[in-house]
Amino acid sequence: MKLTILSTSDTHGYVFPTNYVKKGSHQGFGLARAATVIAREQATAQGPVVTIENGDFLEGSPLAYYVARVKPDRNPQPLMNIYNQINYDCGILGNHEFNYGQEYLQDAIRDAKRSILCANILDANGNPEYGQPYKVIEKNGIKIGVLGLTTQAVYKWEKATNISGLQFESAFIAAKKYVPIIKELADVVVVCYHGGFERDLVTGQPNDIHVGENEAYHILEAIPGIDALVTGHQHRQLATNVFDIPTTQPGFRGQAVGKITLDLDRDADGTVHVTHHHAELVSAADAPLDQKVLTAATDLNNEVGHWLDQPLGHIKGDMTFTDPFAARIHETPYIEFIQKVQMATMGADISATALFNDEARGFENPITMRNIMTNYVYPNGLSLLNITGADLKAALEVSARYFTVKDGEIAVNPAFVHPKRRQYNYDMYEGIDYRLNVAKPMGHRVESLMYHGEPVTPEQTLRIALNQYRAVGGGHYAMYGADKIIAESQGAMSEIIADYLQEHPTIDATTNDNFSVVNEPQD
Repeated sequence: MKLTILSTSDTHGYVFPTNYVKKGSHQGFGLARAATVIAREQATAQGPVVTIENGDFLEGSPLAYYVARVKPDRNPQPLMNIYNQINYDCGILGNHEFNYGQEYLQDAIRDAKRSILCANILDANGNPEYGQPYKVIEKNGIKIGVLGLTTQAVYKWEKATNISGLQFESAFIAAKKYVPIIKELADVVVVCYHGGFERDLVTGQPNDIHVGENEAYHILEAIPGIDALVTGHQHRQLATNVFDIPTTQPGFRGQAVGKITLDLDRDADGTVHVTHHHAELVSAADAPLDQKVLTAATDLNNEVGHWLDQPLGHIKGDMTFTDPFAARIHETPYIEFIQKVQMATMGADISATALFNDEARGFENPITMRNIMTNYVYPNGLSLLNITGADLKAALEVSARYFTVKDGEIAVNPAFVHPKRRQYNYDMYEGIDYRLNVAKPMGHRVESLMYHGEPVTPEQTLRIALNQYRAVGGGHYAMYGADKIIAESQGAMSEIIADYLQEHPTIDATTNDNFSVVNEPQD
């Protein structure tokens, strides 16, 4: 008998095949495409099929944001109704499921048709808080045990009010506890982990910059009894065997569907063995859009389109750019505008922000919510922190790690590209003047750090505006933290920008060129 395990992961609410940058664009991803692939694979499979939604479904796209923050009732039901059109057996929680708070997440779980599994996010008493830790599904006489795990690093990124009362246990520790239990109850053990690999899959060398965020390699290396592993979180496209265990990771936004096939044989005593296995990704790039998903989503999508295209403000000058790498080396009017908004909103002396991905192109004229949502892609609000000059210099040194020198030219440090793209961890600063010299060793790259024309001193006190992910130390900024936060915004950054434009309907595209990134070797 064959058992097929299908999975999507990190769809982030991207139902339609668009990144929303250009109205009417059709690209090779989206839940509506992945749904067609899943339905086809379910219909043609030889033997039973288990289908998994592997997390990060509740946040990410303008459509998901519209449901959570713009619709009057702020109820996840319209989004969950779309996902419910797909015949998922189980669902895993991703780290972004907490971005809109626990009440919103609990409502989403209530509305989900799939069984939510989460073994390592615990309540104050150490019991699983969301759904069950595992489920045993019987199909065609085969008992399939499915364990749900989420990256423990949620607590490092999420603001405290969104995860109050929760404990985040290591996925490895939880798997070590539950895999033997499931093995006693089921014929096949499938581990579904919203997390990825912390080591190179060929060499076994560590390649992660955040200890504990990804534990899949350690799980497969040290815990016997796992027959298949479904992963996510890193947005990689993987289909391979690790320690002779098939594993998949299907990218993000519904680019592909993970598919693991297990050939099963039952002994005379009833014991089931996996005699052969195969892992692959089934691309959704050319799949037609699933009609059930379209029917459930069309009216909502029309609302979102109307909301995205309402003009909010006008620009004197040009606030667009074409080269995101160049925009991280030389200040653009777009970045300066974001910094001005952050400083004005929070009453800060200085500000830091990032160009979050390489799809960003700045604000077109007139500025619409589409521009805002496709440039500032995360729902974080702002925090105001009291920091010292020493903290500031240390943070700039962390940002400077983004760069390296390749063939004599400034380039992106590969650690920010693989195993996961992390452009969002390179910040640019406003309210100070500084230079990053990437010819120098890491930790010694910050030069000419000035505040109001005077050198910044280590003991100097400054008030800085940051997004809430960075404010609690997210992205390996250990010099920041919740203990330094003195104020927080009420709304998300997209709302803050829209509110600012209501008060300033015409803005000037300007830059003060307060920072530079250079490659100047010392004599």
